[in-house]
Amino acid sequence: MKRRGRFAEHFVTGSLKFQLLSRSLLVMSVLLLLIGVFQYIFMQQFLYKNKAETIHNQLATLPPNTWQRAGDFPDRGQNPFMPRRDSYGGNRSDNTGGEFPRIFVPDLSIALIDSEGNYKQLSSENVTSPFQLTKEEYQELLKSKEKPGYRIMKDKDGNEQLIVFHPIRERSQGVQGLIQASTSTAPIKALLLRQLFTFLLLSMTALVVGLLGFLPVLRRTLVPLSNMVDTVKQIDSGNLGERFPAHQGQVEIDRLSTSFNSMLERLEFSFEAEKEAKEQMRRFAADASHELRTPLTSIHGFLEVLLRGAYQQPEQLLKALKSMHGESVRINKLVEDLLLLARLDRTPSFQKSEGLLDEMLHEMEPQLRLLAGDRTVTFTLEPQIRCLYDPDKIKQVVLNLFHNAVQHTHPLTGELGLSLAKTDAGVEIAVHDNGPGIAPEHLPHLFDRFYRIDSSRARRSGGAGLGLSITRSIVELHGGTIEVHSTVGEGSTFKVLLLP
Repeated sequence: MKRRGRFAEHFVTGSLKFQLLSRSLLVMSVLLLLIGVFQYIFMQQFLYKNKAETIHNQLATLPPNTWQRAGDFPDRGQNPFMPRRDSYGGNRSDNTGGEFPRIFVPDLSIALIDSEGNYKQLSSENVTSPFQLTKEEYQELLKSKEKPGYRIMKDKDGNEQLIVFHPIRERSQGVQGLIQASTSTAPIKALLLRQLFTFLLLSMTALVVGLLGFLPVLRRTLVPLSNMVDTVKQIDSGNLGERFPAHQGQVEIDRLSTSFNSMLERLEFSFEAEKEAKEQMRRFAADASHELRTPLTSIHGFLEVLLRGAYQQPEQLLKALKSMHGESVRINKLVEDLLLLARLDRTPSFQKSEGLLDEMLHEMEPQLRLLAGDRTVTFTLEPQIRCLYDPDKIKQVVLNLFHNAVQHTHPLTGELGLSLAKTDAGVEIAVHDNGPGIAPEHLPHLFDRFYRIDSSRARRSGGAGLGLSITRSIVELHGGTIEVHSTVGEGSTFKVLLLP
């Protein structure tokens, strides 16, 4: 049953195997048919020409005086060009003292046309009626300077005959007449039909043998395509790691496999990106809810205390109002950061202009020293550093990085550094601190939204984990990059690289 099923699959009309097989056989059949037709035509012309040349050569062997004697030969009811036998079985000569040579062409009719175009039948061994042209046509042949050659014509009974015209030439007088030899083309056509039948029989045999031999070749040729079909069946949205064999010995299939593999890589990347985006959205919603829930819960608790009568006590009322004001500031800051990230995600157009970065950082020096408090601050700025940037956004980048360094350094022994230098890749702004450093496992997620190293979410360092995300978005919109280098126990360095 299995073998029968494999054989039957070749004859499913919609399959590629059936279409290749049927179309190949159709092309081969048409080619063989055309070969047979052309062979029949060419062979027919060859046999006609060969027959005509044979007759012409034999007629040419006879001397001209033979035809002169034949013109006066009495009608004996037999071919005058065939040797006559006497009663003793020997060859006899005619009364002219000569004997007519034999023409070895069966079923041949011979007629003599004189110089005026008169037709005289000399002999006829043909079963068909002798063929005769008009006197005018014979005169045209006599006047023609070209070799008469042969013609294929039909007689009055509709039988096709091969007619050969041989000129009778005299050395001094030129063409004195024509010899017309005609024979039926039926034997030639019978031979052609036998050859055509043989060719058709051999062609059908070749097609059958080709069909039986082509099936395993076709099956083996389509093995790479079958492998691709099996691989496609194994691929779904959850199993995009499958790949098509890239080298199967067929250029077209290899190219198709390479294209499919590239598409699968893009799909796999898209699915992973979508999965990561969903996870980030889930984490973002959870973190945003948590960040908003904490101050709202605090405000709600103070309101309950006030409603229970604490508002009548000035000290508790003032303390509650200050606490609620601080929480409302945190909520307002969080909402502003979220709105800023939303605007940055829409890729806004910055008003970038060329300016001196070192002058802008020098202008920020008082503000940064005030933010650092008692910490040591060092500025290393190369002069005349020009760059295309948005001053307000780059100021925000520097403030975010500097504020992050302040939060993670000791208030008295902390050391902060801000540097500006021109490198081969562009303009580099670096912020260095001597804080506790960052563990390697946190570095890949440091710029994620709401990500904080402090998993307990203590409020001693403040912030919701959006500052570094905002910083990276601004830098990337400037066409730059940001990276961090940190050693636990020694400190961290954030580097911003902008295009010159």
